Amino acid sequence: MAAPNDTVADDDALYVLTAVLLTPAQFPSVLGDDYPAACAALAVEPYAEGYGLVLGQDGSGARWTVVVEDVSLVAVAIAAWDCGMEYDLSPDDRSVVCALPGWPLPVAVAAPGVAAPHDPLPDLEAEGTAPEALSPPDTESWGPAQRRMGADEIAHQWTTWREQIDDETAFSTPVGTDSTGAEPIAEPEVEPVAESGPEPEVEGEVEVDVETGPEAVDGSEAAAEKQSGRAATDASSGVHPGVRRALAQAQDYIDAPPPPGRVRSSFATGDARMLRADGPGWSLVARTDDIAFILLDEEPGEVLPVGRGTELPGLLEALDALAVRPA
Repeated sequence: MAAPNDTVADDDALYVLTAVLLTPAQFPSVLGDDYPAACAALAVEPYAEGYGLVLGQDGSGARWTVVVEDVSLVAVAIAAWDCGMEYDLSPDDRSVVCALPGWPLPVAVAAPGVAAPHDPLPDLEAEGTAPEALSPPDTESWGPAQRRMGADEIAHQWTTWREQIDDETAFSTPVGTDSTGAEPIAEPEVEPVAESGPEPEVEGEVEVDVETGPEAVDGSEAAAEKQSGRAATDASSGVHPGVRRALAQAQDYIDAPPPPGRVRSSFATGDARMLRADGPGWSLVARTDDIAFILLDEEPGEVLPVGRGTELPGLLEALDALAVRPA
């Protein structure tokens, strides 16, 4: 996949190693919860049509990320590479938005015949205006980046994850509750390549009323009693309070649409769609005809399955209706 491209400063050839899309419907979620956040990580405007990111090395081996407007060209190259075909990705200079030092994502390969990948040397003539070199987010410890990468991996390997769930035992309904709840399961590990990261562990599943979220604490006796009752119900039913919070916030997206890319819909088998949604401290992945999995910042490495119950189907359908989709 290495292809020289004269887009880096000083007429140095760029040896292309890989490329990714940065669009509202498809972006490296490790960079942020939504498309504007991912663009902000690269200091580019959230252009509605999106960008292509071309990652490579110059003749000295320095890492560069070239941001281009020709999204279609980059998409074709990615599709060809995914099929094992060669493709010379050489964007026209006129489509280049900027060339940023460093890589925002880990890249497992290197260009032959040049020095090992390294950040470019600072431009002494730039007088402090040159951007700092990009570097991949830290995924060694659990946090938002790791959580989103885990959710992406579940979406990519849905069948493997779904096979771990026995609906009859996982979504049994305690008396007085909906049938959305269960125990967590543990994540498998994933190689740290460009858009994927370590996977989480699946815990027991839960079925909950998705229209019921955490109550605001206003100090009143009635609110305190309601909150206390909710906590007791959550404890007895096995519903994690973080799951309730995530589903309640996802429900809020329907009335107040979030930033572009916060909810994304992609192809799945049959007539179903694969949904990915993110929010403060949580990530959701689901098939519109099946269950959902939720990952939480407060539960490192855990995956919480959510059964369909009576409320989840409607929530997934509504989220799919507002989600952005690949062109």
